[in-house]
Amino acid sequence: MNFVSRLSVAALAALAFVPAAASSAVRAPSAVGAAPSAQAADTTLDIEQMSGTISGSGSTFADRYYKAIIFQLSKTAKNVTIEYRPIGSGRGKVEFGLNTTDFAGTDSVVKDTDGPKAGEFLYVPTTAGAITVAYNLKGVDDLKLSAATIAKIFQRDIRRWNDPAIVAENPDARLPNKLIGVVHRSDRSGTTSNFTKYLALAAPEVWRLGSGDVIKWPGTTSQGDGNRRVAQILDQNNGSIGYADLADAQAFGLTTAAIRNKAGVYVRPTAVGVTAALSRVVANPDLTFQPLDAEGPS
Repeated sequence: MNFVSRLSVAALAALAFVPAAASSAVRAPSAVGAAPSAQAADTTLDIEQMSGTISGSGSTFADRYYKAIIFQLSKTAKNVTIEYRPIGSGRGKVEFGLNTTDFAGTDSVVKDTDGPKAGEFLYVPTTAGAITVAYNLKGVDDLKLSAATIAKIFQRDIRRWNDPAIVAENPDARLPNKLIGVVHRSDRSGTTSNFTKYLALAAPEVWRLGSGDVIKWPGTTSQGDGNRRVAQILDQNNGSIGYADLADAQAFGLTTAAIRNKAGVYVRPTAVGVTAALSRVVANPDLTFQPLDAEGPS
């Protein structure tokens, strides 16, 4: 069987406090030489007999997952070549809209301005994970933060680590009188979209920078292209704080903050926590869903 249709994968992602999920947007396939009625009657696929090339781009958050399943599929579908480039959700959606790729990984939903036209694709959930608030501060390894405090830090209302708001949540920590270096994404990012949507939901009276794949951040901040670059900048700069997926934060040995949830409990980013948050989510008819600032103690 040959691949003759285009496939779009839109990945929706999660935080330590914001569970994120990945999904796929798929255009209806058609089989070579098969009548519609025959295709509808027989949906069985012989993966070993498939051949063709599929290309995709997008989410850096879901990159490890896509690479893993592509590797596993290659063991069975030996005549299929699948390529995936982690260039950021926003750029992935644009490339898919321009018909230069067969699928797009994105951690945020597709908007009219992204390129793909409504009704021409479907969402297929693929994976979920955690977006962390990661930091590098020598001598402090148990930082606790509320959404309001995070919002103030990232919009530069709080500029030093010993600010009274941070001290109030960390009375036993030795917080230095040191400037906070904020690090964020420079590319059109689904991780940014989820992070800022979380702040808009959990700290609506504080957060004022809006939400989306691209944010107009204060000028006194640093930026990196992709989750890995953000994690790398954090690793290299004592006193810095940023947001990145859990896998990249762990890969660079970064410390992650415990975030105060709706129940007033400070929780750390774990697979168990993400699973618990997702278990309380109800999917929309198009299979998108809103996992941010979920109910529950964990």
